[in-house]
Amino acid sequence: MSSAVSPMSTSSEKAEQTKPEEQAGTQVYAIHGADPEVLAYAMAKYSRSALSMKESLTELNAQKAEKFLNTFYFQYGHRSIADLAHIAMAIESLSLLAATIVVDESRWDGQERSTRYQNFRKSGYFTPDFSGDAGAETLYRDTVNFLFAEYENFSEGMFRYLEGQTPKPDDMKQDAYERTLRARAFDLSRYILPLATNTSLGQIVNARTLETQVSRLLSHTHKEVRDLAQKLKDAAREPSHNVNHAAMRELIAEIREKDADLAARAEEQLLREVRVSPTLVKYAEANAYEIETRKLLQQAASELMKGAAIEPAKEVDLLEPDPLEIELATTLLYQGSQYSYRQLRRAVESLTADERQEIIDLGVQNRGKHDELSRAFNAGQQFRFDILMDVGGYRDMHRHRRCVQVHQPYTAAHGFAMPEEMADAEVDERYQQTMQRAADAYTKIAGSPIAEANEKAQYVLPLAYRKRTLFKMDFAEVVYISEIRTTPQGHYSYRNVAWQMYDEVASKHPSLRSYFRVTDVHEPVDLLKR
Repeated sequence: MSSAVSPMSTSSEKAEQTKPEEQAGTQVYAIHGADPEVLAYAMAKYSRSALSMKESLTELNAQKAEKFLNTFYFQYGHRSIADLAHIAMAIESLSLLAATIVVDESRWDGQERSTRYQNFRKSGYFTPDFSGDAGAETLYRDTVNFLFAEYENFSEGMFRYLEGQTPKPDDMKQDAYERTLRARAFDLSRYILPLATNTSLGQIVNARTLETQVSRLLSHTHKEVRDLAQKLKDAAREPSHNVNHAAMRELIAEIREKDADLAARAEEQLLREVRVSPTLVKYAEANAYEIETRKLLQQAASELMKGAAIEPAKEVDLLEPDPLEIELATTLLYQGSQYSYRQLRRAVESLTADERQEIIDLGVQNRGKHDELSRAFNAGQQFRFDILMDVGGYRDMHRHRRCVQVHQPYTAAHGFAMPEEMADAEVDERYQQTMQRAADAYTKIAGSPIAEANEKAQYVLPLAYRKRTLFKMDFAEVVYISEIRTTPQGHYSYRNVAWQMYDEVASKHPSLRSYFRVTDVHEPVDLLKR
């Protein structure tokens, strides 16, 4: 019998030789120190290489990452790669108006200065370019300076009023007592702060969100916002702030005393410039689809409504389900007008099916190859609330990004909110006069011949003025907002809105009432326990 290995034996031996090696088990480790784009490249390599993350990072550098991203991100359209690069940015000395626009991203994480815990008197304010119109600029500055002076007066006055109404418990320290009452006083006086007020915020977003954010801001109606978009883009591509820079320089100086060559090598590594996203945002530009669609829909809303008066509406209105075509057409018109959803819907329902389709067509006719459908097309949610509330409270509700939010522009057309404490403290008349002066200035500036006059006028509006927003969500989000925003620690403005959201759902779906764990906003609140 031949001693040759049979084909069967050979195949078995080969299978044995190529059997996968046993691994040590699942490994989990955190990563620190890699540039955002390099880290995104390393993670993306999991789909194209068997290397471990440590091995990938060892062989990578910024130049290789840029070459990879230029190929796969821009040429092949693998935009999910940008989700892997996370970027921390600080944005300081921007107006409250601009801040609400910057954070209007569904995938956004960050924090902004709080009007409850900080005195905004010394924040300063934004002044737009009035193109040489000295009268409009003087009126603007006089109005904003007046509002800041009133903010300071009301902050102190309401603190003294609350102090008189709320004695300090014996077991409470004086500084804690005053700090708690001042927070509540700021809750009240914030209504007077104009949208021009400077604030600051920090954000941590992935590169894809930053890219879409920059594009959206470059397309905005306000020049401050467009200029801010360019600064965001530049900050992503320029050397970033190194928090360890000073300490590293001291270390390098010590090394240089012992070894100049080693110090030079250390300086090259430790003080190298890091650009957080030089590649992923370089093509972010203004979005023609958004700009042109906004103009078309504003015109369509104006033509449909023919100057009709804005009808009174509920503060929180839970809308009934609509056929999809009616919801889309109404929502598209909503964002370019100041009418309630119900008033617009009646007008849309009176149109023929072809006329409604023409409105929907306006929302897509300028859509480019890489444009996602606009936010108005996020339709079909069961729970839709048309909410009219003061801008201060809206800024708090705006943080709920798991729901779809369709916004209307800032305006004086819906009047202003006034806290009950103003009447109790007998300063309501002065408060109303303050609001009227701001509205008068808004009207005069908006009617001036300067470019973007209405946009510039919005900055003088105090946070007390009302703004309309359409919130669309699922049931879980209704419960979440209702529960978290009715707690006694919250501002009474959004507490009332959250309660009405609960009440609207409970009235129309009584069997679901028991699933809400809300706090009754009609119960007295102990200010010192907030």
